[in-house]
Order: sequence, then structure tokens, then C-alpha cells
Amino acid sequence: MLTGSTVGLRARHEEDIPVLRAELYDDVVNASRAEGGPWRPISPGSKDPRLVVDETRQGSVPFSVVELAGGTLVGTATLWGIDDHNRSAHIGLGLLPDARGKGYGTDVVAVLCHYGFVVRGLQRLQIETLADNFGMLRAAERNGFVREGLLRSSAWVLGEFLDEVLLGLLAQDWKRDSTP
Repeated sequence: MLTGSTVGLRARHEEDIPVLRAELYDDVVNASRAEGGPWRPISPGSKDPRLVVDETRQGSVPFSVVELAGGTLVGTATLWGIDDHNRSAHIGLGLLPDARGKGYGTDVVAVLCHYGFVVRGLQRLQIETLADNFGMLRAAERNGFVREGLLRSSAWVLGEFLDEVLLGLLAQDWKRDSTP
């Protein structure tokens, strides 16, 4: 398990899937804002590709996020779009509703940076998020990410186009002392 100051990133356990499905993906508004496509219902017990880990898929590394204090599941985190040639990847995370606003997001981003830069040897990490996702913007900027662009009206979310912010962090700009 990779650890930060308050959270750990570990392999996805079978018992995590129903919790993540119910609290993140069955919530139409939350899922519509987090996904790059339209929400659709997933039958219970199906192999939902957002949740069930495919060990053969090399371009994505999914984690379950747990509180270090008690081991309680608080969300999901992913290093995705891994490009070994250009040594870059994207960061994504989703916190359960009860875990939001507690600083976990900042810690999750820090641990993902450690994983990307130290464990994987990447040169660049990138985040794309909706312009009104202030929690993710704060978590990214507290970890040294820089706003590199605004993608105007680029995300279709529940009947309207929303702006997205593009943030990036290079290995040489990353502050190791703020991570595990």
C-alpha cells in the first residue's frame, strides 16, 4: 500500500465495488460530472470496467483509497492514460460523499504524484477537471500543479456544456517533501 499522511492507496478489493458503485457511480449527478461520457445504469454483479480491475490493462492503475486511521474506504484513485514513451499520465480520483472536504483529496494527489514520479519514473502528470470542481483544483494546486489552460465548453454534463481546466506538473517541479 502507498501511504500519505491521512490516506492509503491499495489494490481494489471485491468488497469495495458495491460501496463505490452505490456512492459514486449510481449517483447520476456525481457520475455525470466525473465521467467523460453519459451516465448509464450498470446491473448489479456486472463487470463494470470503472470498478473491476483488469490486470491485463497496462495504461491504467486503479487504487482504492482508505483512511489510514481505521482502514475505512473513502474513495477511488487512478493513474490513467499512462504513456511510457512520453513518460506521462493523467490523475483521477473520486471521494465518497462523507469523505469530501476533509483534505483527503490533497493527500490522494500527493500519493499519486509519488507513485507517478518515483515508482513509475514519469516526467509529467496531468489533471483535467471541471472549472467548478474547486476541491480538485485546490488539491492539485496544493501539490504544485499549474493551470495550463481552459478548455471552453468542452464537457457535456447533464444538458449543458461546461468549461474544463487543464493542469500539469513536471517531475522537476514536484516538491518531494510534501509527499510520502
